[in-house]
Amino acid sequence: MMSSANEEDPFLQVQQDVLAQLDSTRPLFTSYLRIRSLSTSPTSPELASARADLESALASLAEDLADLVESVKAVEFDPASFGLSTPEVTRRKRLVQDVGGEVEDMREELAKKLGDVSSGKGKSSANGGTNSDLPDPSSFAIGDGDARDGDYAAEFEQQQQLEMMREQDGHLDGVFRTVGNLRRQADDMGRELEEQREMLEVVDGVADRVGGRLQTGVAKLQEE
Repeated sequence: MMSSANEEDPFLQVQQDVLAQLDSTRPLFTSYLRIRSLSTSPTSPELASARADLESALASLAEDLADLVESVKAVEFDPASFGLSTPEVTRRKRLVQDVGGEVEDMREELAKKLGDVSSGKGKSSANGGTNSDLPDPSSFAIGDGDARDGDYAAEFEQQQQLEMMREQDGHLDGVFRTVGNLRRQADDMGRELEEQREMLEVVDGVADRVGGRLQTGVAKLQEE
């Protein structure tokens, strides 16, 4: 019966997908960081490909994470009616929090791209002893006549990638705001559970004492 209930629970279904996607996204993230650290050009085809793969994986993760958030919100106010315990709801909130935090860390690394590129250009200019507004000396090298067109195409492609990333950032930001709310709610729920546990311990202690007194009283009555 438990297996059947789990199969019908939308959270558990999406949870499996999210954890599987997270496992497959981590190597993409590691690969992106490695390629970025070795790349000398922000328009490197290998870097662009690694970035696109990571962006796609994160976008898919964010969508499923949003589904998990909605699932938690649907049951958090009345877990019992869904056959769930309060600790299980807390566990689900923690899962959303942990996954959301890891995805956000990856997104922040992607957002560092512009800063890294600017920093790289500044260092290049400083090494050359020229003003940072001047073009790189290598741009004056004699080519096949298509170099400038290639630069424009690369710049256009980069702008498209940046625009796509901004749109994805907007979607991810909404998810992470919700994750942050869930995190605070999970903390509050944890404190409430601890307070309830302490109250139950006090009640149990009082009940034990009262029960002991009643037994003593009954024993005395029987002796009389």
